Amino acid sequence: MSNYQIEFDPRAQKDMDALNSSQRKPVYSAIKRISRNPLPKNEGGYGNPLGHKYGMNLTGLCSIKLHKLGIRVVYKVIRVGNIMKIIVVAARADEKVYRIAHRRIN
Repeated sequence: MSNYQIEFDPRAQKDMDALNSSQRKPVYSAIKRISRNPLPKNEGGYGNPLGHKYGMNLTGLCSIKLHKLGIRVVYKVIRVGNIMKIIVVAARADEKVYRIAHRRIN
């Protein structure tokens, strides 16, 4: 499988820019690694499919956790064109990250 093209929602790019340099590099590395197969785990990929969380419909989005950094990346796989679109990069507090993602996709 070829790597998916990585695209950032402009707000997600601001999220990345707000990280300090010791966080930014490992987050970019993780995103690049996941882009090899960003499909949901139930389809053989690396992403955790979100579905319905905290009363929000996040179907079609996936997430990865960077446990040591306390950061979660939420993204959408766009199958036409093989694009991995980063929606939000934020501290791992589940509900907060998912609420941000919900606002950004609606």
